[in-house]
Amino acid sequence: MFPCDFAWGAGTAAYQIEGGWDADSKGPSIWDTFCHGGGGRVFAEQTGDVACNSYELWEKDLQCIRQLGLTHYRLSFSWARLLPGGNTQDVNPKGVQYYNKVIDDLVACNVLPMVTLYHFDLPQALQDQGGWQSPAIANLFNSYAQFCFQTFGDRVKLWITINEPYVCAKLGYELGIHAPGLDEPGVAAYLVGHNMLRAHAMAWHSYNSIYRSKQRGAVSLAINSDWAEPCDPANPEDVAATERYLAFTLGWFAWPVFVSGDYPQTMRAAIDVQSKRLGFSGGSRLPSFSKDDPTILGTADFFALNHYTSRKVKPRGAFGQMLCMKRDQDTEDVLDPSWPVCGVSWLAVAPHGLRKLLKYIKETFNNPPVYITESGFSQVGPVQIEDVERCTFYQSTILELAKAVGEDGVNVRGYFAWSLLDNFEWADGYSVRFGLFHVDFSEAERTRTIYRSGREYAQIIAKHKSRTGPVDSS
Repeated sequence: MFPCDFAWGAGTAAYQIEGGWDADSKGPSIWDTFCHGGGGRVFAEQTGDVACNSYELWEKDLQCIRQLGLTHYRLSFSWARLLPGGNTQDVNPKGVQYYNKVIDDLVACNVLPMVTLYHFDLPQALQDQGGWQSPAIANLFNSYAQFCFQTFGDRVKLWITINEPYVCAKLGYELGIHAPGLDEPGVAAYLVGHNMLRAHAMAWHSYNSIYRSKQRGAVSLAINSDWAEPCDPANPEDVAATERYLAFTLGWFAWPVFVSGDYPQTMRAAIDVQSKRLGFSGGSRLPSFSKDDPTILGTADFFALNHYTSRKVKPRGAFGQMLCMKRDQDTEDVLDPSWPVCGVSWLAVAPHGLRKLLKYIKETFNNPPVYITESGFSQVGPVQIEDVERCTFYQSTILELAKAVGEDGVNVRGYFAWSLLDNFEWADGYSVRFGLFHVDFSEAERTRTIYRSGREYAQIIAKHKSRTGPVDSS
């Protein structure tokens, strides 16, 4: 059903679980600043100051990982914990010590780490210098990446440079509902995404030229995407809207890396049309790569996909006179009423969409090896330790994944459930729970209790591991 070296994992992110926000000389990140700023931007004014307290309770996390029988564990580094000022002239030995212990403990338990270098938490010191809107950020990120490759790459063989650049750009700079909380619609997000691609490419080239021959690892960036299909497949306008939807989400970052080295023409044309209509005279709002930028095409050794849900798509039409990404895209995405909604309003359960998306990736992006780096189901409201609906989600999703591998020939190398633990779910605080383990945030001990879905996921892993030989991460 699955390859013998298939990666069975779960994931977390530093700001969402670690706590210790100012412990042992860690610098502040933009999420520290965003949460501490108040103003109702985060549910119940909650913060990640303590979160799951994984900075002090790592051994408890390791117990959870071992209880599930994971072959792989995806974590992220806090840039501000390793380099409080954001640059390599300011190394925090305590941060290096912490991540060394995490990685060493995983390897000792025969669990392979997949490390994300950037999962939403830019050092505030770099935000104060312009952050992701500054062209200089690409070189700073490359220096940070090289530091991590040099320090940890002897044991880490799977690297993600940047997690979900689409979400970072749109929610942080277009809508202002994520850190750093800027709402500069129609302009800032495109610039941020552009600099993230430049930063990713620089880091990939550094790994490829300096570290790959000795460390023998693989590097990519995690691209999030819904599956999208026309509301009416017989309506050419709905079909065209769906193409735009995919171009502005999946294509924005996958097309330059896997297809052409540049943005989808559908995306650029749509942005330029809206600029002309609204009299925007500042040139294209979607930046162009210059001869001084690193080559973008080919800077991924695998396709890292974060996938949660699906959408039906049709044209939108009226947007008023303001520049914005939604107007550029000119689409309306809706839920099929037959898809159950889990917890948060945006997350409709449609496991068939994963299979369709994987087939689309195979056909569109030259059949790359794929790791599903996030996939999960949320709870809101009274906690159900016997989380039957989440169990059904994982069973159905993994069944569709098996069909994609066995029947469609998609080269899927691994599946990472989101997430190992209930955690700080960004602007939703602790009101939304994705964990395979429940965390009691009312207790100082942050007691972890396995959900039924965690027990069943462990059974799925055990069944497939029993058919496999040694795990190969390459």
